[in-house]
Amino acid sequence: MKEQIIAKAYAQSIVELSEELKLDLAKELTSLSEAINTSNDLETLLFLDVFTVEEKLSVLNTVMDKLNLSQITKNFLHFLIQEKRIGLMPMIFKNVIVIDDHKKGFLRGTIEGSEDSIPVDVKEKLKSYLQQKLGKETILEYIKNENVSAGYKVTVEDLQLDASLENQLEKFKESVLNS
Repeated sequence: MKEQIIAKAYAQSIVELSEELKLDLAKELTSLSEAINTSNDLETLLFLDVFTVEEKLSVLNTVMDKLNLSQITKNFLHFLIQEKRIGLMPMIFKNVIVIDDHKKGFLRGTIEGSEDSIPVDVKEKLKSYLQQKLGKETILEYIKNENVSAGYKVTVEDLQLDASLENQLEKFKESVLNS
């Protein structure tokens, strides 16, 4: 929990700095995140404490130069490595994307279900309901979840709608036991 609070504070700070400089921080961090996710060696170098700060910075500087990242982003990543807080980067990145989405007027969320895909009409009904309830456009991604035998779970930030069979059975069980 403490790490999430710290990551959110870092994200808010770097977003504010990038806005003052009119930089697209979300785009820069997305390209860096993609580079890290496509290279197991880079991920290992950055997130494991096997390598020295100097080794991490040397490799990261080369990557950041190739990605043409802004100086503010480079300085921020240097700070995270020097303070041994680079492990917070995935949470910081997620928070930056959430802040960016909010500023653009939409929210991201997931739908979980047991099928390989969700029918288009069901997805549209869910989007319409969420837009009405939250007052913002919602971009939903479908994820197959083996733990959902029937129905759907929808998560948008801290809102969760659970219309799964498992949830319905749990509520029924509670009502019977508490009668």
